[in-house]
Amino acid sequence: MIAIVDYGAGNLTSVKKALDWLRQESVITSDPGTVAKAAKVVLPGVGHFAATAVLETSGLRHAIAHSISRGIPFLGICVGMQWMFAGSEESPDTPGLGLLPGVCERFPAQVKSPHVGWNQLEIAPSSTLFRGLPSSSFVYFTHSYRAPLTGTTTAGCEYGGRFSAAVERDRVFGVQFHPEKSGEVGLRLLGNFCELEC
Repeated sequence: MIAIVDYGAGNLTSVKKALDWLRQESVITSDPGTVAKAAKVVLPGVGHFAATAVLETSGLRHAIAHSISRGIPFLGICVGMQWMFAGSEESPDTPGLGLLPGVCERFPAQVKSPHVGWNQLEIAPSSTLFRGLPSSSFVYFTHSYRAPLTGTTTAGCEYGGRFSAAVERDRVFGVQFHPEKSGEVGLRLLGNFCELEC
């Protein structure tokens, strides 16, 4: 069973529908116990980074961290990916999970923000999440802050400079774009995540 974490700030229904289409058993939950027992965990996110503070106060942060430590596959989407970093300039007093180095920054003033719409990726051939997808795939974005490039970046995107569109570290994955709104590419990516062995 895949736990879709509900912390009050996510495109939960669309993610659930995509997983249903892939015939994957999933549940939308805000219960740390359910998250801790899940075979896979998905953390969607839409809106302000400060919303992730609920993960700390609700016990969900601990449940997610415990799952990751046990090797349970984890996927962060949009703000859910940004939460994997140390934090974000959008809410400096709200800590991220700190699994990846760096802080998410706002797009520079010379480009329109938020960055909304389809954009092309540059995908690393070694990526597990993008297996079977062309390296120049287009996906759908909507965000005002961007994650830095790191050694874990497996897909980059150009918009006011390059940023991390996807990251992978062991069995932990993050995507800045919305796979649930990215057509066949997004469904294939979610399918690759679902096929990971637990």
